Amino acid sequence: MSTIKKIGVLTSGGDCSGLNAVIASVVKSAQNKGWEVYGIHDGTEGLTETPLSYEKLTVHNFCDTPWPRISGSYLGSLNKGVKMESQAEMSKRFGEGVKALGLDAVVVVGGDGSMNIVSNYCKNAGVKMVGIPKTMDNDTPLTQYSVGFDSACQVCMEAVDSLNNTARSHHRALILEVMGRDAGHLAMHSAIAGFADICLVPEIPYTLEGIVNKLEEVKKSGRTHAIIVVSEGIKTENGETLSSAKNMVGEKVLGGIGDYLNERINSVYKGFQTRVTRLGHVQRAGNPTYFDRMLASMLATKAVELLAENHTGIMVGLSHGKVESYPLDKVVECGTTLLNPNGDYVKTAKSLGMYIGEI
Repeated sequence: MSTIKKIGVLTSGGDCSGLNAVIASVVKSAQNKGWEVYGIHDGTEGLTETPLSYEKLTVHNFCDTPWPRISGSYLGSLNKGVKMESQAEMSKRFGEGVKALGLDAVVVVGGDGSMNIVSNYCKNAGVKMVGIPKTMDNDTPLTQYSVGFDSACQVCMEAVDSLNNTARSHHRALILEVMGRDAGHLAMHSAIAGFADICLVPEIPYTLEGIVNKLEEVKKSGRTHAIIVVSEGIKTENGETLSSAKNMVGEKVLGGIGDYLNERINSVYKGFQTRVTRLGHVQRAGNPTYFDRMLASMLATKAVELLAENHTGIMVGLSHGKVESYPLDKVVECGTTLLNPNGDYVKTAKSLGMYIGEI
């Protein structure tokens, strides 16, 4: 018999489409069990800062509003790393916040970093927790897909389609730089769906010669335009990092590879004039796709079900069309899931004739 009567839900890390669908599904599923649900504002800050920041959520927050159908986070999120206080101090404050609200458990919607940080807070404070994976990078381990990835792919694919039209008009090779950090999932999926000519990802080395050879091949085929998709996390062809810039908590700031390649290609190849588009935070926006809404609902209802069965310290995820659960310790141990250079997506790109690097 479950002893849970009141739970909290929070979103942590960078935002993406589908977060509000998760929140709405948690609320609806929990209320059907007679539980109260409290939304924690701005990730863990809502429970660790003074005064606490939260609101009681009901189905009325979502049924008569557009929130489940739009991007962003109704609750706000936190994406600036761990505060400088010790983990012990932050865990203590987190536990005190949970106790002050009288929460029996917390549902955490986050990526691999958030799962690591918040699961430690919960473990140290003795708080029950179930995690739901979300990230447009799709690099959270053990789950086949994370909430937000499909929607980001849709945005990137539409950008490739639009660039293809103007590239044809101006006879150019256009470069699209997409997010993904150190994982190439977003770039590779978008490039395949958009029928790009070149796709560069962090997991596979490349050469400028290889890029130029592919562009020359396109030119000789009679086509007067080309599309290049690059992931923000790739380095120079010599393996050098473009920028030493870091954010306020010491994490590397990525981006700029599109501009670098634009300059390098133009300096050695005159067959196409290149231009670069950096999609940036547009990738976090856009209404969530059908798949992300379905995934959000499936993972959220499973999380509530597991809490009702008194499970804790786990993350739900999708595996071969079925929702499974995994110990958070194992999730953290697995670390970031990168694109498999020998996997089917890379094989598909190669079979389509796309240049994906030296593999």
